[in-house]
Amino acid sequence: MSDRLSVGDTAPDFTLPDADGNDVALKDLRGKNVIVYFYPAAMTPGCTKQACDFRDSLDSLQAAGYAVLGISPDKPAKLAKFRERDSVTFPLLSDPDKEVLTAYGAFGEKTMYGKKVTGVIRSTFVVDADGKIAVAQYNVKATGHVAKLRRDLGL
Repeated sequence: MSDRLSVGDTAPDFTLPDADGNDVALKDLRGKNVIVYFYPAAMTPGCTKQACDFRDSLDSLQAAGYAVLGISPDKPAKLAKFRERDSVTFPLLSDPDKEVLTAYGAFGEKTMYGKKVTGVIRSTFVVDADGKIAVAQYNVKATGHVAKLRRDLGL
């Protein structure tokens, strides 16, 4: 089980392909606040709801100086379908080896329907302009999470 990150920790750097196969590197976003959220699977109901909530809040998040990155183990081709189907307007990144998921503590043992399983732990982080963790939230709910995050950030 990977260690969880805490506020003040240095955010693990990563470079991952987006839905078009272009590399996106966290370090290229230094100087901005970046919301990095991890979700189990593109095109599933909860993950769709969460992505659409981020999409619908993107203008106000960007106006407040936040970029948004969504990360899942899905391959770029599936992310492209997801983006097109749901008009997702921020980068969806592919982490099929789960290295970044693991580095952020967003992959491991979780309880699903009362059973212990290993998988993606729906999690959200805010990485500040200096590359430090400003917010670390694990086991977030797909529905209502973005509204709660906005309240937590004072937006």
